[in-house]
Amino acid sequence: MKNYFDLKGQVAIVTGCSTGLGVQMAKAFASQGCNIVAVARRANLIEEVAESIKAEFGVETMAIPCDITDTAKVDAMVQAAYDRFGRIDILVNNAGTGAVAPAVDITDEQFYNEIDIDLFGSFRVARAVAKVAMIPAGYGRIINISSMYGLVGNKAATCAPYHAAKGGVVNMTRALAAEWANKGITVNSICPGYFWTPLTAETLDSDYFQAYMKSAVPLERYGKEGELDTCALFLASKNSAYVTGQNIAVDGGYTAI
Repeated sequence: MKNYFDLKGQVAIVTGCSTGLGVQMAKAFASQGCNIVAVARRANLIEEVAESIKAEFGVETMAIPCDITDTAKVDAMVQAAYDRFGRIDILVNNAGTGAVAPAVDITDEQFYNEIDIDLFGSFRVARAVAKVAMIPAGYGRIINISSMYGLVGNKAATCAPYHAAKGGVVNMTRALAAEWANKGITVNSICPGYFWTPLTAETLDSDYFQAYMKSAVPLERYGKEGELDTCALFLASKNSAYVTGQNIAVDGGYTAI
C-alpha cells in the first residue's frame, strides 16, 4: 500500500516551532519520518520541543534559536541546518505576531513590526532556504502560514496590520510559486481560521467568542489540535508536485460565507 505522505529521510525547517501550531505540524512531519529543525527565538522552548520529537518519533532533530527579522541570523540558521543534514526539503514559515487595536490607534512601529515579522520574515527564510538548498537540489516544498484574515476582513478583532501582512503572504506565495516552479519548488500557503492553542484558549473559550463563532463559522466551532496537520502533510508530500501557488483556507468554512 502506497503511503502518499511518506517523508522518511527528508528535512523540514519549521519556524515558530516553540508552541502551538508550529509544534503540531512538526510532529505531523516527524510521524512520517521527517527530520525536524525547530526554529524560534526562545532557545529553551525549541530545545525541549526538539528533544520531545526525537524521543517520540525517533527522527533526528535540531534546535536553532533565530530572530527572523535579522537577515544575518536567518542566513546563519539556514546554513547551520544545511551543514548538519546536507539537505532542506521542506520549509514551514509559521513564525508570526499580531497587533490588535483600532486602526486609528495603531502606531507606525506596530505596523512596521507586523510586516517585518509576518511578511518580510517569511520572505527572508524562504529566500535563504531556496538559495542554499532547494534551488541547487532542484526540489523543495515551501509552506507559508498566512491566515483567513489574509483573505478577508473581520469584525471580531481590529487588526489591520495583521490583515495587511498576511494578505502580503498570500500574494508573495503566488509570486514565489511562479518564479521557482521550474526549479522543482512548490510554494503554497495555509490560511488557518480560529484554532485552539494554549495562547488562544482564553479568547476562544469566552462566551462572546463562542457566540460569535456560531454565527460566523459554518462548523460553529474553532479548529481542534491536529486539524491543520493533514493540510500541511498534503502540501509537503512529494506527490503534491502539481499543486503550487495555492492558498488553502482551513477555517471551518469562515471564508465561504
